[in-house]
Amino acid sequence: MPHTFDALILGGGAAGLMCAIEAGKRGRRVAVLEHSDRVGRKILISGGGRCNFTNIHTRPENFLSSNQHFAKSALARYTPADFIALIEKHGIPYHEKTLGQLFCNRSARDVVAMLEEECRQAAVSIFLSSRVLKVERTEASPKSKFVVHTANAEFHAQKLVVATGGLSIPKIGATSFGYDLARQFGLAIRPPRPGLVPLAFNATDHARFCDLMGLSTDVIASRSNQKFREKMLITHRGLSGPAILQISSYWKKPDAITIDLAPNREVTAAFADPAMPRHLGNLRAELRKILPQRLADRWLDVYPPTAWTNQALADLERNLHNWQVVPVETEGYEKAEVTVGGIDTDELSAKTMEARNVQDLYFIGEVVDVTGHLGGFNFQWAWASGAAAGRAL
Repeated sequence: MPHTFDALILGGGAAGLMCAIEAGKRGRRVAVLEHSDRVGRKILISGGGRCNFTNIHTRPENFLSSNQHFAKSALARYTPADFIALIEKHGIPYHEKTLGQLFCNRSARDVVAMLEEECRQAAVSIFLSSRVLKVERTEASPKSKFVVHTANAEFHAQKLVVATGGLSIPKIGATSFGYDLARQFGLAIRPPRPGLVPLAFNATDHARFCDLMGLSTDVIASRSNQKFREKMLITHRGLSGPAILQISSYWKKPDAITIDLAPNREVTAAFADPAMPRHLGNLRAELRKILPQRLADRWLDVYPPTAWTNQALADLERNLHNWQVVPVETEGYEKAEVTVGGIDTDELSAKTMEARNVQDLYFIGEVVDVTGHLGGFNFQWAWASGAAAGRAL
């Protein structure tokens, strides 16, 4: 006998669980089908295991999409304050870190347990280890519009919500299922690519800098009109750290990114004093005041001053603030925190997340072409888009 519900939600991550909770609270009979053996696997590994569950400074400008206006409606109707209220209702201790990021004091397991309890209170049915094999749409009965086949069961529902996530972190089960299903129903896809991901040096920069792996410094990373001031980390393959992860979502091969290694500092200012001898020792000492010692020394090895004239020092200063890095690639979906691209927002209602041309079919969370900046924004999109769809079911 098939299982019959008002709505089926494919995916038991942040967006799917929030959608189920909101729909269940409104009296809908809801089932979540999760292909893994537990819900919230990406929640559990986020924020170093403490889940950076939202950002109090969330604004539409913190999101990348082919339609910059699309996320505004959902974000306005389910805000960080709404999720914080839920966290506080369950007595979960949390704290604010840099730039408005909120983390659990104890563990991300607190957030997953909270969502599971909210699902229980809303009478949501959760089916684990339920890999979807096929989705069909039938008009045979108004209550059986969608038929979902798993390995050992069949589910019927009038409404179907796709919350299957993107391609990032395949080791916890990420697949292309959501995109494949969208194509099955004729929806357009913005080409997916890794986002919030480390960048790999080209061969020249790798030889110059990768033996400095582990060094970190404050930079401004920019591309086009986007810029982020945070830490940069040198890795065994290239560059990482918050500033690089942020700008990576806007980078496409073969573009360059620009890195300011001395934000709001003028390394050569000391040489304006005629009493300051102009030689490499003094320049190295000035640069070491700003950069880690080994990076300062390496920079001068790679880019030594061509002379000690005012123009040569100005050129050196300019290069320090405009380091042009041309990555050869990203480190791929294995290291990416999110997927940029996805279901074209032109295909969806910004208010309900319903497909414009396929009634009762919804897409939420990371599978949609809305990608947040680093620091809790992607979770806020998951909560907001999930709530928008859940309230519309």
